[in-house]
This record gives sequence, structure tokens and C-alpha cells, in this order.
Amino acid sequence: MFASRIGYESGITKLKSLSRRLTIATCLVCAFRMCACSHVAQSPFTGTWKTSPDQSEFSPLPFTFSLSNGRYDCTSCVPKVLQIKADGSEQPLPGLLHYKIAVNEIDSHTVRIINTRDGKGFSEEVCTAVNAAHTLHCKTTNHLPEDDKPLVGETEWERIGETIPNANAASGSWRMQKWILPADQSLKTFNWNGSDFTASSPVGVRWTAKFDGKDYPVKGSYAIDSVSLRRTGDRAIEATYKLGGHLIRVDKMTVSPDGKTLTTVSESEQTGRVNTVLAIRQ
Repeated sequence: MFASRIGYESGITKLKSLSRRLTIATCLVCAFRMCACSHVAQSPFTGTWKTSPDQSEFSPLPFTFSLSNGRYDCTSCVPKVLQIKADGSEQPLPGLLHYKIAVNEIDSHTVRIINTRDGKGFSEEVCTAVNAAHTLHCKTTNHLPEDDKPLVGETEWERIGETIPNANAASGSWRMQKWILPADQSLKTFNWNGSDFTASSPVGVRWTAKFDGKDYPVKGSYAIDSVSLRRTGDRAIEATYKLGGHLIRVDKMTVSPDGKTLTTVSESEQTGRVNTVLAIRQ
């Protein structure tokens, strides 16, 4: 009878121990699920965003160039372009080994500028002074390394100061007022998967990086070739872009508390221009 009682109590003790272990295991599973959900909630960047030029703010710093007597100068360019022949011939850019520039005066109000890398044209800009030379309209055509489809965009600028005597009417200092961006160029997609953060766009620019401050390759662009990431808050990150090891720009990106808008403050290290670009979640 005593042995039976001991066996009974031993069984009860084992059942209680098993029950406690099951309870602990259940709590661990719940905790894991809550952690996973929390991680998703802490990744507000994941998704597709559409840039809204009308809600963006552009740097007030002017774009200054002149074309007179067959020579082109751009004092706001980096590097500065001084006394380039405006005859359409390719000429080297100082400090940029693989890059060249070709400038051509189309007429008394229009200038065309072509940039090449290793003999291949990747950017063409045609700027025309209109509205009694108070407005500058520029059409830019870019070509990406891995895509034959040209990317076309337009900008409008207002004149600052007076016109330059005896120069092409497009010459002078200009401040950007309007940015016209085609639909396929206005989209970008972010995906935060574990420690990897991936960015891509329909035009082919893409990269994957970790938040460790190291440089990671950027594919599909002539303007940048590496990116490094730093997390600055629950809804904020900082991306630093380089070309050939030289700092190009820093983008500080923040998602709004409601998760609907993405604000990017983009600062050019070379020109000092700061643009604030707003994007809407799709």
C-alpha cells in the first residue's frame, strides 16, 4: 500500500514536471512569434515607393555655366569645366580618367552636352533658353550600363541675375523649379530580409548591403559603384554612395510614423547641394 502510494505520487510529480516543460515550450514559441512579428514591424522600408517630384524640394544653389566665343565654362560643375571647346569634340575632364565631355552650340539659345565613359556615351543634356531667356528647359537622356533603353527626364530652371552679354542665351545662373520624371524612373523597391537590405528599380539599378558600414557593389549605374549602410533609428537609415572610392552623396531616408511616405534628404558631397525627395508607398 505504501509502495503504491509512492508510485502514485511519483506519477503525479512527473505529470506536473511535464506540464511545466510544455508551458515553458509554449511560452518560448509565443515569444519567438512575437519577436518575428516585431522584426517585421521594425522594417518599414520594405515595399515599393513612387517618387513625387511635385512634393519634393530642390537645392537653392544655382547651376552656373556660360558659352561664348566658342568656349564652354561650368563653374558649378564638379570638377569645374573651364574653356572647353564647344565644337562637339570629346575632351577630357580634369581628375576623371575614364570620362570625357563634348559640348556643342546648337543655336543662339540651345546647348548640347554629352558625357562619355571609355568612349561610350551615357548622358546627353540639351538645354534651351525660353520665355525671353528667363526660363531654361533641359531634356536629359541617360544610358545605363546594362540596359539599352534610354532614360529621359526633363527639368525647368529659373534665371538668377542678368543674362551674360555676347553669350549663348542659355548661359547664366539657374535655379531648379520643376522636375518631370517618367513613371518607370519614379519607382524603387526596398526589401529588408534579415541582415540584408536590398534596393532595386525598374531601370536596372540595384544593390544589396548590410548595416555594417562596409562598401557593397552597386550594379547598373555609371554615377555610383558602391554603397554603405548605417541604421540611425527605428524608421531611419543612412546610405553613403561612392564612385571609384570617392564620396558622391549621402542619402538620409526616413519613413513616416504611418508608414505611407518616405523622405530622402540627399546631400552631394561634391557640390554641397541638398535635395529633399518625397516618395509615396505603393
